[in-house]
Amino acid sequence: MAGISLTPSAAARVAAIAARQGRASARLRLSVDGGGCAGFQYRFELADAPADDDVEVTTDGVGLLVDSMSLPLVEGSVVDFVENLGGAAFQVRNPNAASNCGCGTSFSV
Repeated sequence: MAGISLTPSAAARVAAIAARQGRASARLRLSVDGGGCAGFQYRFELADAPADDDVEVTTDGVGLLVDSMSLPLVEGSVVDFVENLGGAAFQVRNPNAASNCGCGTSFSV
């Protein structure tokens, strides 16, 4: 998938979660839904296999899945896993976002 990537930190976190849950494969699905405080919100979930309209990139053996409807909104993004005093979470650095909310889970274009 051109222009979207999963950092090694995020890949390691997905692999650890998948292993804890006894999953055979480690894939993180990123989708964009309408809503949130800024208009769109990111949604993350583990997936066992890609759907028909998914595009997948792989980092360190871990897949990042994005559906065809969400892809234009996140193209060029980097999905990372960050830990700081505020907690630990997956984070999307999205060059298409005109603004982000304070919590980092919603954005506008």
